[in-house]
Amino acid sequence: MTHPTNGLDDVVHQRVRLGILAVAHEARRVEFGFLRTALDLTTGNLSQHLTVLEKAGLVEIEKGYEGKRGRTWVHLTAAGKRALQDEISQLKRLIRQVEETRAADPAATEPS
Repeated sequence: MTHPTNGLDDVVHQRVRLGILAVAHEARRVEFGFLRTALDLTTGNLSQHLTVLEKAGLVEIEKGYEGKRGRTWVHLTAAGKRALQDEISQLKRLIRQVEETRAADPAATEPS
């Protein structure tokens, strides 16, 4: 049996990219500016992470206009939804393993 951390996806597990996938999962599509604000990122930083996710096939980027203003929207692909669910499953496995280890060793829960 392999350790649950071996099942974490390096593309998905990075904090910002996991945040992007989680926020995008909550809506049909999410606007770039909303993501930038919600995740407290710079425009360049968010763009770089979106490029990684798009190249991996986990998100699609849609450019268009809202009135006269250019907008960029992000939405999860089917692969993105699966990748997010897989990551959450692996994290749950890891949490269970840590909790079971702590429960089996009462000394592990005592402060040092």
